[in-house]
Amino acid sequence: MKCRRPIGLATAANGNMMRFATGRKMEAVEGDWVRGLGERLARRSIVLVGMPGSGKSAVGRRLAARLQLPFVDADEEIERAAGKPIMDIFKDHGEAHFRDGERKVIARLLNAGPQVLATGGGAFMIAETRDNVRRLGVSVWIKAELQLLVRRVLKRNTRPLLQVDPEGVMRALMQTRYPIYATADVTVESRDLPHDAIVAEIIEALAKGPLAGAQGPAPQPSLGEPS
Repeated sequence: MKCRRPIGLATAANGNMMRFATGRKMEAVEGDWVRGLGERLARRSIVLVGMPGSGKSAVGRRLAARLQLPFVDADEEIERAAGKPIMDIFKDHGEAHFRDGERKVIARLLNAGPQVLATGGGAFMIAETRDNVRRLGVSVWIKAELQLLVRRVLKRNTRPLLQVDPEGVMRALMQTRYPIYATADVTVESRDLPHDAIVAEIIEALAKGPLAGAQGPAPQPSLGEPS
């Protein structure tokens, strides 16, 4: 007698095979797009902007790995150039001094693309920096709601501007900064999702928007693994 696989098991196996095949196909599509990305970017950088706590550094590292680009954190480069933490720069020299150094460091970094560059929350507020980003980069605003930002920054609050009443300060900064952030080339919402999910949404937005001319069809987002 011929042995038959139970229908339920056969359906489940077929479903798993289809998901595996679809996943492999999407990996190939994204790979084609990534291979064409270097030519499309030329020397431009993908520049992440947004409030403290929006996830620019964490998302940026994963985005750079997916796009096979170097990752650079502007705040780390500022600290390296100054020889001291940002908190101490603010305390010793004031915000105006910090912003001037930030402007110079970002201008230097933008001339070293392509790369994924995460910037500090106030960097994009400087008109000269915005102009440099427009010329030498593609800007991505990682947007987030107030409560999510506050919850994240309170876990490890080393931001000089948020030492007193962080929620009130964040609310005021959002009112000032969000209209400027909104001029970025791409906007992606940061939510309580795995970082890889936000990375996938950024890639999709870039592929359908400012980098639509890169080789191959635009890759579609996938949730990835929790992080």
